[in-house]
Formats: sequence, C-alpha cells, structure tokens
Amino acid sequence: MRSAFVGIIGRPNVGKSTLLNAILGEKVAIATSKPQTTRNTIRGIYNGEVAGDPLQLVFLDTPGIHKPKHKLGDYMTGMALETLKEVDAVLFLVDSVPDKGPGDAWIVEKLKEVDTPRFLVINKIDLMEPDEYLRTFEYYQGLGIFKEIYGISAKNGVHVQDVIDGVAKAAPEGPQYFPEDMITDHPERFLTAEIIREKLLLYLEEEVPHGVAVEIESFEEGEDITRIGAVIYCERKSHKSIIIGKGGRKLKGVGKAAREDIEKLLGCKVFLSLWVKIKERWRDDDIALTNFGYREKS
Repeated sequence: MRSAFVGIIGRPNVGKSTLLNAILGEKVAIATSKPQTTRNTIRGIYNGEVAGDPLQLVFLDTPGIHKPKHKLGDYMTGMALETLKEVDAVLFLVDSVPDKGPGDAWIVEKLKEVDTPRFLVINKIDLMEPDEYLRTFEYYQGLGIFKEIYGISAKNGVHVQDVIDGVAKAAPEGPQYFPEDMITDHPERFLTAEIIREKLLLYLEEEVPHGVAVEIESFEEGEDITRIGAVIYCERKSHKSIIIGKGGRKLKGVGKAAREDIEKLLGCKVFLSLWVKIKERWRDDDIALTNFGYREKS
C-alpha cells in the first residue's frame, strides 16, 4: 500500500478547488470565480493504484495565501502555510507569469524552507498564450526546487491525470487512512453550509460575499425528507437587504439553487429554510470565528 497527504497551495483564485474536484471526479469543494472562496482546508480522498500497489492520496485544498486584512484572513493564510509542515508532497498552483505580483514569490520562499517534494502546477493553460506558458515554465524550472512541472487546465480536466500519476510515484509506503468508498471526511452539515455559501458567492454583488458566514442550526433526517435550517450572517444592514433582495427573490434563488445541490449530495428530498442575521465585524470576532468553525475551540 502506498499513501500520502498532498497539500494544494497557491494564491486566491488560481483554481485549487477546481483541481481537487477534477482529481476526484466529484465535487467536494465549492469553486467560484470570486477570490478567497475556500476558507477551511478541504480534504479529498483519491483511491487508485501505482505500479500494481493500491494507492490512497489525501489531497488538502487550502485557502488562498494572501495578505490578511482581518482575523479570518489570518486564520486562512496560517492554515495554508501550516499545511506545508504536515504533508508528504506539495502541489503549488500558479496561473500566470511570476512578474504579475509578489504573492507567488513570497510563497516560493516559504516552499524553500521545507524538504517535502514540491510539484509546480501551471493551471489555466487554455487561457495562456504559448510564450506566456513558456516564460512561466522556464522561470520556475530555473529555481531548481520542483520535482516536476505540469501544465494543466483543471476546469477542462486537461493533463490532470499526469499530476495524479506524478504524485503517486512519489508516494511512500503507508497505511490506508480512509475507507475506499470515502471521498471526503467532512460531515454532511459542513458540506451543506459550504453549498449554501457557494450559491451566495455566485448570486451576490462584489462587496458582500466575503462578509458572509453560514451556520447550520438544524439538520433533521426523516424517512422521506431531510429538513435543514440555516442562518446566513452578514456584517451590515445594507448587506442583509441585498442578500434578501426585492420581495425576497434573491434569497429564494439562493435557496432553490442550494437545495438542488444538497439533494444531490444527500440523495434525498430536502426542505431548506434560510434566515439572514446581522453580526457586525464577525471576521474580527474570536468567538464568532470559533462558532462558525474557522477556529478550534480551546
């Protein structure tokens, strides 16, 4: 048996969650075009084989590494960097040439501090000009710290299997950490809250999404239907009005879209109730961050 924990790191919005979903062939991480969509480390479990041996790779999709503006941002970036110390291999995702900003260079310096096998993944090659891809490839190859470099399109599934195969070859002998039929270790309540938050990110205007948190207050499983009650927290009264929308239309749209995905997740009918409440500056509130699952309880 070969097994490994594999960290997926990078700046916000480079396609980390999309890559995880592509590797698993199923959606376990929410993915939108909005940066900082991922707030928690999402674990996805891949089962296969390598050189005739059974294989289990546990991929950790981490929050985008960015300059924090509040305690939630501190938590997210800290979690991503902590992953570097805990995994057997690292996938570093980039989607552009390195001279477009200092973010990637800062992450590279952190990568130089670990002995873990490091793989570079250049994502969104379908959107790159050939010379842009070549410049990116040659720059990172010249650093001499990456075991392999892959060019992929996570969204279209192009060359994703090459990444899996490369990591599999580097996986050491080890135990089977999770059952073969398991693709994530997150409970259904967590995944349900994430689905609702994804729909909010997709439906809401630019200034609102990152000030939104979702808490599942009730989760009652019946014979024919699961009844779920969730509270959407926002930071301002004006944001509450935007979330609800004129005549409640926006909230109804969020609820309908979320319910359809939750029914696919649970495999049953779902009755979903949503409420919107204001909790000012919750992203800088230690108690709120703990209650919403962004910090461990002490």
